[in-house]
Amino acid sequence: MAGGTPGGEAAVGSDIPRLKGMATPETIVTGCIAWVEKAGQPRRAEILSIKTTKSGMQFYCNFDNFNKRLDEWVPVARIDFSREVEWPNPEKDKPKDPKTKKASSAAQSKKNQVAKKAQKRLSKREQSVVSEANTPGVHPWTDFVDSQSRQKSSSVGPDGESQARPSVESGATPAGEELDAEEKEDELKKESEDFSREVEIEKLRTSGSMTQNPTEVSRIRNISKVQFGKYDLYPWYFSPYPEIFSLEDVIYLCEFCLGYFGDEKAFSRHRRKCQLQHPPGNEIYRDDTISFFEIDGRRQRTWCRNLCLLSKMFLDHKTLFYDVDPFLFYVMTVRSEKGCHVVGYFSKEKESADGYNVACILTLPQYQRKGYGRLLIQFSYELSKIEGKLGSPEKPLSDLGLLSYRQYWSENILELLLGYSDREEKATIESISTALAMTTQDVEHTLQAMRMQVYHKSDHKIVIPEKLIKSREKQLQKQRRTIDPTKIQWKPPVFTASSRTWGW
Repeated sequence: MAGGTPGGEAAVGSDIPRLKGMATPETIVTGCIAWVEKAGQPRRAEILSIKTTKSGMQFYCNFDNFNKRLDEWVPVARIDFSREVEWPNPEKDKPKDPKTKKASSAAQSKKNQVAKKAQKRLSKREQSVVSEANTPGVHPWTDFVDSQSRQKSSSVGPDGESQARPSVESGATPAGEELDAEEKEDELKKESEDFSREVEIEKLRTSGSMTQNPTEVSRIRNISKVQFGKYDLYPWYFSPYPEIFSLEDVIYLCEFCLGYFGDEKAFSRHRRKCQLQHPPGNEIYRDDTISFFEIDGRRQRTWCRNLCLLSKMFLDHKTLFYDVDPFLFYVMTVRSEKGCHVVGYFSKEKESADGYNVACILTLPQYQRKGYGRLLIQFSYELSKIEGKLGSPEKPLSDLGLLSYRQYWSENILELLLGYSDREEKATIESISTALAMTTQDVEHTLQAMRMQVYHKSDHKIVIPEKLIKSREKQLQKQRRTIDPTKIQWKPPVFTASSRTWGW
């Protein structure tokens, strides 16, 4: 292919032959495959969406043999209209709307099933009414049902908008409600049958996405470029900013309050007035270069929501961006004369039923591959040691997060085992888990991945391969940032039941 393509990723478009022809910026449509400039070379790319911004038309391109996170919005000048484009086939390449598909397939069956199931529920209801009539007194759940019927449940729509859905009245027949629940179960079963494990793993590998939801994968990135401090960031994934910001060529983020603006003049006025110079929380750690701040999502809702919107641009599987009350946010910053600049963060549930010490973790792209991700992971385990608990990150991890955690686990376990070997002490999975504040599952999986756990003479033993010792010696020669546990000034916070959830 002209321009060369990295191997190992899926090609765009289907295998069905397409009609080729010339096109112009006015005639090209969604689904066409054209030649687009990327990194100074022409690349074959499929156009997934078209929008008009202040600077003109923009085309969202999925490049052939490139990871999903490398998709981008490109202007007209980068598309080579002197070469033929591949036009989409009318029916076979037409994207299927899941809502239309569900409506058309379930429309007729729903009419037939409602009457039958309503009759069955009605007969049971008549029996329950008779039994209630014979029972003296008021039903103990009456007040609860009445209160619930007056509430309206809120759900988040596909574009991140809140959608209000009135609940069924207490006097209504519950047949329709039960029928909807059964239909949802049937739809979930059908969706699970459509995807096999092998196919799904291959999709995750080639798409650069950790989410299992097809609607999330197909969601097109809405922000083209972000100016964050002195850096220009190019988002990887969709983030539910207000829809009007998708029409901007650049959105401006304040690097201290994380407020977002579509107009440069408005952003300049804000920067002159904004007096915040660090995250709005308690500073719990400081060394020569970095600081950590602890922020309560309940007390600083707006700031934490803005942080979630920012992180969603680089995390495809993140769903939380509004309900931040049950979480604590630990933000790492680097200091300069102007203030403390956000490098990354991890969030943590105030009370985790599964014992997770990290709910979400991110290092901003401009600071990646500099050792900051390791500091975030180490700091989360240092807090777990102070709490006297074993910690583990919430699953699933993103692809980059999984690599960072595996490296951290392997390096710390290897260093601990070499110390045991020098002191001629016996090491067990439980002792490693206690010393590093890691769960036994994470320790065992890491040992198996490093091939350090073997079965010998009817017993499981831990061995240290020679190549791991040599690789550790090379790593020790590099200068690495580390957390000094003695500089952490923090006590495990205690929360009441109301402070762990919404409390309007």
